[in-house]
Amino acid sequence: MAALSASLLRPPSTFAPVLLSPLQSHRNPSTHLPLRVSPHRRCRRRLVSLAASSSSAASPDLEKEPSPSAQQEKSPDLSAVAESVKVLKEAAKTRKVPAPEVLSALGNIKKAKLDTSTFFQTLGGTESPGRTWMLIFTAKGRLEKGQYFPVTAIQRFDAAGKRIENGVYLGPVGALTFEGRLSWKKKILAFIFERVRIKVGPFGPLEIGLRGGDDDREPSTKDPFFVWFYVDEEIAVAQGRGGGVAYWCRCKRVP
Repeated sequence: MAALSASLLRPPSTFAPVLLSPLQSHRNPSTHLPLRVSPHRRCRRRLVSLAASSSSAASPDLEKEPSPSAQQEKSPDLSAVAESVKVLKEAAKTRKVPAPEVLSALGNIKKAKLDTSTFFQTLGGTESPGRTWMLIFTAKGRLEKGQYFPVTAIQRFDAAGKRIENGVYLGPVGALTFEGRLSWKKKILAFIFERVRIKVGPFGPLEIGLRGGDDDREPSTKDPFFVWFYVDEEIAVAQGRGGGVAYWCRCKRVP
């Protein structure tokens, strides 16, 4: 297309002949006569006009390479990420960092677009039963509001066994846990819960199977999922399917 456009934009090597009336050329040879353009030249003009107009529009197949400055603008601001991670770790330890500061830190990490290649192994370990993480803070929508999670909620991710467990623990009162299977693609962790366990006081847990628990299909984005923005050995940041953003801190065991 580029070669065709260039050839069309070059001036034609020949011109259509000027047609003169014999009577006009004999009586007044100095008179300027109107030119009569041949059909071939009119076609050439239309093609040149079309080539010029199409060359001014951006083509998906011929997009220019981004300039070095544009590439630098897209690279993550690692200093802002490091500072934001520091804020989140302090908030996880003390729960005294103001919510607006936590929201700002989550926003910086979310827009950084970091390399996610090691996230799953860091999140779920290399051996079963995986690793456990305590939910610290949840935010709604566009990170305009958020709060520290008021009760003990812990999730276990098992990368080797591809299993997930999500539990809310209320001390001596009891606990409610969901267990199922998970899948990981790029930075998306999708899951399907297969059973729920309910524990009240000193009594053993009551286990109930959930619809879909007998289905062996791999979880996908049609199911609940998390999109992960940051995972290290201490904290993890993700966004759920509903749009809420949250972060967890690593914990050694389930209470």
